[in-house]
Amino acid sequence: MKLFYITLLALFINILQAQAQKDSMISFHVSGACDALCKPRIEAAAAGRGVQSANWSAETKMLSLVYDPAKTSIQKIQQRIADVGHDVGDLKADDLVYNALPECCKYREQDNVHAIHPLNDSSSLSNQPDEIIKGVVMEEDNAGNFKPLVGASVVWLDTKNGTTTNESGVFSLPKSGEMLVVSYTGYHSDTITVMPSNMLKIILANIRQLKEVKVTTSGASSFIRNNDVVRTNVITQKELFKAACCNLSESFETNPSVDVSYNDAVTGSKQIQLLGLAGIYTQLTLENLPGPRGLAIAQGLNYIPGTWIESMQLSKGTGSVANGFESIAGQINVELKKPQTAEKLFANAYVNSFGKTDLNLNLSQKVNEKWSTALLLHDNFLTNKNVDMNHDGFRDLPTGNLFTVENRWSFENAKGLMSQFGIKYLNDDKTGGEVDYNKSTDKFTTNHYGLGIHTNRIEGFGKIGYVFPQKKYKSIGLQLSAYNHQQDSYFGLTTYNSHQQNFYANLIYQSIINTTIHKFRTGLSFVYDKYDETLDSAAFKRTEIVPGAFFEYTGSPLPNFDVVAGLREDHNNLYGWFTTPRLNIRYAPFKSTTIRLSAGRGQRTANIFAENNGVFASARMIEIIVSSAKGAYGLKPEIAWNKGISIDQKFRLFNRSASAAVDFYRNDFTNQVIVDLENAREIKFYNLEGKSYSNSLQAELSFIPVQRLDVRLAYRLFDVKTTYDSVLLQKPFTSKNRAFANLGYSINSWKFDYTISYNSRKRLPSTQSNPQEYQRADYSPAYTLMNAQIAKSFGKKNIVDVYFGAENITNFYQENAIIASDEPFSKYFDTSMIWGPLTGRMFYGGLRFRIK
Repeated sequence: MKLFYITLLALFINILQAQAQKDSMISFHVSGACDALCKPRIEAAAAGRGVQSANWSAETKMLSLVYDPAKTSIQKIQQRIADVGHDVGDLKADDLVYNALPECCKYREQDNVHAIHPLNDSSSLSNQPDEIIKGVVMEEDNAGNFKPLVGASVVWLDTKNGTTTNESGVFSLPKSGEMLVVSYTGYHSDTITVMPSNMLKIILANIRQLKEVKVTTSGASSFIRNNDVVRTNVITQKELFKAACCNLSESFETNPSVDVSYNDAVTGSKQIQLLGLAGIYTQLTLENLPGPRGLAIAQGLNYIPGTWIESMQLSKGTGSVANGFESIAGQINVELKKPQTAEKLFANAYVNSFGKTDLNLNLSQKVNEKWSTALLLHDNFLTNKNVDMNHDGFRDLPTGNLFTVENRWSFENAKGLMSQFGIKYLNDDKTGGEVDYNKSTDKFTTNHYGLGIHTNRIEGFGKIGYVFPQKKYKSIGLQLSAYNHQQDSYFGLTTYNSHQQNFYANLIYQSIINTTIHKFRTGLSFVYDKYDETLDSAAFKRTEIVPGAFFEYTGSPLPNFDVVAGLREDHNNLYGWFTTPRLNIRYAPFKSTTIRLSAGRGQRTANIFAENNGVFASARMIEIIVSSAKGAYGLKPEIAWNKGISIDQKFRLFNRSASAAVDFYRNDFTNQVIVDLENAREIKFYNLEGKSYSNSLQAELSFIPVQRLDVRLAYRLFDVKTTYDSVLLQKPFTSKNRAFANLGYSINSWKFDYTISYNSRKRLPSTQSNPQEYQRADYSPAYTLMNAQIAKSFGKKNIVDVYFGAENITNFYQENAIIASDEPFSKYFDTSMIWGPLTGRMFYGGLRFRIK
């Protein structure tokens, strides 16, 4: 592996040296608004004698140049850009030239609006009598260039209200419907549904070419950020609304990369699976601060309400060293709603056919020009203890109540200083077990089997950052978070109580090396964890203190080539010093093709009890084979190397935009804590002796076969094996093959979504030592799941959404999920053999109300 890094770095240095001998490279900020008109204008102005290439990004507003200093100068290039109407830093374009730009290119007006009312905050429009719809109508020539259509007709369907495009192809008209009819002589007319967007981009097809109208908006529900070196799938709130999404565990139903499954048959806890590995190997962060981890890992996905989520970023592989050392399979970063951009009021009410009810209320207020605040509340409860679809006498879902509240504050002084801080409280009380279990009379008796999990958690966070006004590329920031987590629980006659205190700090400084082609960030981190666990009379206590430092270099020697190389050094008071190298490369050989490579190391400490709570709800004997006297539970840390490659391709299909992606990731553990269930009478924890690896291959295709119908197809192949007692076996409870399809259709204010997934059979741990009636097959059956949802928006500004849906439409669920459910206090009782859904068909409905 060291040779791999040395070879890649040597190759990178050679590229830099070769390029430096010929051309110079630089990136700088150029103001603009759109890809359609601004991008070609800026790049054309930059081109000229001595300029090898020019590439401007509408997303970052950065222009990347490769030029020969002997033939031209940066000052000349920047002046040419300003001469066509685009500000370059302090070099301002002439007002007359700027005012002559098309309306969709007026970046100064957009910048002013965003400065006062950040993105997604429509409070500036709340007092306006009519919503104004703006857009540009263009044609695409044979060379793929966009040109404005002057005088195109834009009329609201079934009305006489309309307008025509100006000399720049731009139109603006008050909203008086949901559908626009766009027409132009010599081009096909069509009717389009107006979706919320900053600026509609409409490309009409010539009669001799395509029989369609293409409408592009900025509202994609899920997308890959093309310019990111680490392949990042951004999941927006629009994507989350395709399902009920009561909490984070239900936020991946329309995502083909992530699986979500129950940990056991009684606690209701769920875990995600990425690259064929359990969710404990995926780093979960909240706005790049530590998310539920440690003792919260089992129930943590339930702790983040779906209505609080603004977006999520999912990346596979080890990621950046700036975010720590624990990521092995990937990272999921959850962005919550911000005080300065969230709706003034957002309310959601949800209920399903089992009786589970969710109530949510989000409030935000802009206090003044610098301060904003938000209050987020969530409450869910289930009182129906008779949800027992397989009729084994046990509740399929625990009853109880979860309440959580968070208060967030945001400060920004428009001079580079910004800060965020907040506090959150959570109380979760669950009761499970037999349907007839009564806590007041049966607790700690053998009358009826029952379990209870009560959690109190309080956490706080703070961020403060400063961006140097004259040097926007330079900034410094401090991230802080802390929490106190207390869980008291019992499982039949067994008690398990746990307490964790955590403190986290991360100081980051970033700047450039001479030019923006060479950027870096460096910093210091500190993690403190104090654990106190009690299993019946046995105590497990430890304190982990991990200070560390990191350095990460980002180089863009060519407009289509980027590399991020990072290194961090940390010291764990239990395990000593360890080094974490990570490397990510992005290469775009063609405009529509992006290739990414990644490799890196990850390390984490296993919390064997918290991560396997379900083992307490069984009669299995617990055995820990000690291999490290100082380590947590007498075990060594988990260490793995992850390598991956991905290819993203954009193209045209059915005369519309489409994309395809293929990725392959290989994960090799050099050390792992093995959870061994191969003996039906016990569960063993021990360090790996032998091989443990995972191979993940995924292919995905997204396209639009007909207007307003989005289709996403995916197939995934897993090869995951681990050594159990010197025998290399397929990892249990993992499907080798999975197929996935998601269809989304919208018309007017209606939205329809349908998801189907196929899961191949899964290997199950052996139960041959059990009596015949308590034995299970060696493999589970394959099964298919289907979900669907219909949503309808009401009101002039779509302020009310009503949604109805069904999950597990085929009513497939695992029968005989609990072994020896008729004898819960016998030595054969086992709730850990879960390979499929625990509940059958479920219907739900809800209402969302918002005031922007």
